[in-house]
Amino acid sequence: MEFFSPSDLLGSSPILALGAFSLIALVVNAFFKNSQKAVFLVSIAGVIVSIGCAVYLFPLNQTAFSDMLLVGGYASFYSILFLVITLFALLLSAPYLEKGQYHYGEYYIIVILSTLGMMLMGSAGDLITIFIGIEVMSVAFYVLAGYFRTKLSSNESALKYFLLGAFATGFLLYGIALIYGTTGTTNLIRIVAQYPQVFSDPLHLIGWGLMLIGFAFKVAAVPFHMWVPDVYEGAPTSVTAFMSTGGKAAAFSAFILAFSIPMSMHDQKLIAVISLLSAASMLLGNWFGLSQRNLKRMLAYSSIAHAGYMLIGIASGTQLGQQGITFYLVSYALTNLGAFGVISMLEKENGKNLSYEDYAGLGKRKPALAALLSMFMFSLTGVPPFAGFVGKYYLFASAVQSNLTWLAIIGVVTSLFSTYYYLRVVVYMYFRDGEEELPVLSKLSFTSVAISGVGILLLGVFPSLILDVLKTMF
Repeated sequence: MEFFSPSDLLGSSPILALGAFSLIALVVNAFFKNSQKAVFLVSIAGVIVSIGCAVYLFPLNQTAFSDMLLVGGYASFYSILFLVITLFALLLSAPYLEKGQYHYGEYYIIVILSTLGMMLMGSAGDLITIFIGIEVMSVAFYVLAGYFRTKLSSNESALKYFLLGAFATGFLLYGIALIYGTTGTTNLIRIVAQYPQVFSDPLHLIGWGLMLIGFAFKVAAVPFHMWVPDVYEGAPTSVTAFMSTGGKAAAFSAFILAFSIPMSMHDQKLIAVISLLSAASMLLGNWFGLSQRNLKRMLAYSSIAHAGYMLIGIASGTQLGQQGITFYLVSYALTNLGAFGVISMLEKENGKNLSYEDYAGLGKRKPALAALLSMFMFSLTGVPPFAGFVGKYYLFASAVQSNLTWLAIIGVVTSLFSTYYYLRVVVYMYFRDGEEELPVLSKLSFTSVAISGVGILLLGVFPSLILDVLKTMF
């Protein structure tokens, strides 16, 4: 009896390739002393090979392993996005870890393993595949959050993330169990075939509600957001950059597959609940962002608000909404990687140099770095000609198209609120004087941040570079 075919192996080649390189990195790290650079290079090579496999599969539109995995199109696009995020995160991490004297090969292996979980989530054709992907990614994140073992704040962030993450996983798994109990399957394609009859069963609807709680935790939506500020602040900055971009993109890729693409968005009750989650996330995220003094905490509340913007696309349940979320995730990933990259370069030991006051006069002392950070702040605000503006435009347009105009209005108003705390960084950099000595900047990190800056400008001016690809996917 044949359990899988060569086409199944080909369809899962991006995941298999990265998995193979993670094992090679593990062996290198185990058998050689001071192998950090070798493990780093093996990890980079694995990411590049995996990107090549995903690009090769992109024209396909099929499934593998009895519809458990999607192949090509949507799955390939998200795999490429996760891998590019991982590549940037690795490039930012090496100098940051050397500066903090925590440069060990294990770090890169855990990052690669978390990426495998992300790729499973973005390629999932089955609820069980989504669950396995979430767990692989989350366990790796718990370890990465507590990577600075001698720092209490890092230990605290890992513990909070683990306890709340485990709690959310229970909701997700129970929801999957109820959906399986009412439909007899966990496969998304077969669940779709049973719509709308199965929605008359209250247990089925409760199952989707419990799954929604699990996903809301992973995307950091209100009221399941309380872990975010402490985890983002306590975790190493390079890890925070990776979690806030890769983790959020992976969660939304699975969210779209489970909720938006199949059938549940035809259900008015679920649309109402997701709309409320979206509005609450935008309002509370931006409101609490106003009072933050620490840049990592400010970006944490910003992350909650941006989850709210992206939930608009899920609530709309339209192709325009799905395209809007995906474009927004690309622009948000580049922007946040750049912003956290700048913070990681300027951060000093013991978490110093993280307040607004520490960035005073940066425009004079490091003009190129200040200009890049300003670009990232403008993109997060949604100011043209940066990619963040185009992403918000598409999401708000999808809300109007789906008669959720009130949600778009809340999005516009809260974006105006956010202008205060984003542009406050710019004001400190250019209109305040600072005397404190800055650390030596890493050329590798600066190059990564500069590429992110070019990316958000390019996508803001030429959004069709991504949007034309997205129109072929949805």
